[in-house]
Amino acid sequence: MIIIRDEQKIARLKRLSKWLSTAGIVALVIGMILAFTSTTNALALQLVALGFGWIFSQVGMYLAHRYVRDPRPDEVVDKALGKVTRKGRLYHYLLPASHVLLMETGLIVIVAKYQGGKISVENDKWQQKGLGMRKFFGQENLGNPTREAEDSVKALAAYIHKHAPEIEEVPIGALIVFTAVEPKDLDLKGSQIPAMHHSKVKSYLRRKRRTQPLSDEYYNALRAAFDLRATHLLTQDVDQEVDDVKETES
Repeated sequence: MIIIRDEQKIARLKRLSKWLSTAGIVALVIGMILAFTSTTNALALQLVALGFGWIFSQVGMYLAHRYVRDPRPDEVVDKALGKVTRKGRLYHYLLPASHVLLMETGLIVIVAKYQGGKISVENDKWQQKGLGMRKFFGQENLGNPTREAEDSVKALAAYIHKHAPEIEEVPIGALIVFTAVEPKDLDLKGSQIPAMHHSKVKSYLRRKRRTQPLSDEYYNALRAAFDLRATHLLTQDVDQEVDDVKETES
């Protein structure tokens, strides 16, 4: 399986996350200091500082959970998939969906969720319990993974329609993967979209390999459409391979 990842985007957003987190802390500290001043506009300035501090901190935390934490969600997905498909191509942070797996049998949009707590779902209504104070500090809410998956599938379908119009219809599956929580804290039987702990992904995809494969025409058209967003990365890989060959020959 070939993994194509936008490392430059990850590095850029990692830096932005750290900058926003630092700026948020500074703004919150300024807001607290202003609480002890008696100037005319102190209250207004305090509210502005606290508001910006909260916004910066929240955005920084959002980015940190995706691009700073170790391991990152995309790295957990890499390990979960392993070498499950010979012709598989896994695209991270390049397409309208963050994680897309192209296989001989079709496409799978992967929604990676790092959130912890006790997570359950019934009729696609998700619940997250057992967080305590983490629910208010440092923990992004679970949201609705089902809706995220559906939106990602629609966005990817629109991209395919635009960049590979010769493809009339292609199966796009969705998979919700939990990358951090313990398996015992998951009750996912009520999800209409396949949802599972990352340790179960490989066996699930092996069963999917038994379905009817895509035609070579469709597979190659999808690959070309997706690689279009990764041209700069693929060019770098080719250049690196050429340099490695030259060093070996010399």
